[in-house]
Amino acid sequence: MKVIFHNDFYRVYTSDPAASAGRMEAIIKSLGGKFDMLEAVAAEPKDIEAVHSTGHITLVRHHGLYDIAALAAGGAVQAAAIGMKEPAFAIIRPPGHHASQDGSWGFCYFNNMAIAITRLLTSGQIKTAAVLDFDLHYGDGNVNILSESGVVNLHNPKESNRKDYLKGVEDFLENSHVDIIGISAGFDNHKEDWGGLLTTDDYFVMGQMVKNAARKINAGYFGILEGGYNHQVLGQNVLALLEGM
Repeated sequence: MKVIFHNDFYRVYTSDPAASAGRMEAIIKSLGGKFDMLEAVAAEPKDIEAVHSTGHITLVRHHGLYDIAALAAGGAVQAAAIGMKEPAFAIIRPPGHHASQDGSWGFCYFNNMAIAITRLLTSGQIKTAAVLDFDLHYGDGNVNILSESGVVNLHNPKESNRKDYLKGVEDFLENSHVDIIGISAGFDNHKEDWGGLLTTDDYFVMGQMVKNAARKINAGYFGILEGGYNHQVLGQNVLALLEGM
């Protein structure tokens, strides 16, 4: 399995929790060299421009965040491309699922998932996609951009009961007959993070669900990092998902 990363993601680029020191270190340490690591490459301007308005891109530049946001988007593009043939995961930041065409919030700047999926669609590599966004917070940016395409199905679990939550994910995947499945993987709904619901094993189970669903329909699959802020458990949660995938 390929994992995309770049040492620049260690950098503290803002004061928000997604950029806090130690977050990336906790993940990379937990992976323990178990995966084939590839260096992220910044997204091409045309791929960012295919998703975001000129005004929004200019604003991100104004805040001095274009380079790190473009690098994160590029890592997502790489993971999606690799995911057409084998599982891949991008350990990237800033996250992206709260970024819409002309604005963003929630520690996001460019929509990494939307940029990656749009690249596959416009290049003709896929005709349909499904996105499982299990971050604690509703991925409004993913919905605002990708739902308009008419060819991308999205699922943001809302259940407050673990059993119902996992059953909802399973049902969504079983009914997704697509060319690729993307995971917007936020780990902030863990029982020891902000949401207080899921166990580490639940991420392993969801990774397996995606793998099994994709293999059943001969689809690609990949994941990208979104939220997750308790550094004491974040790395093990990411590892669990990757092992499930």
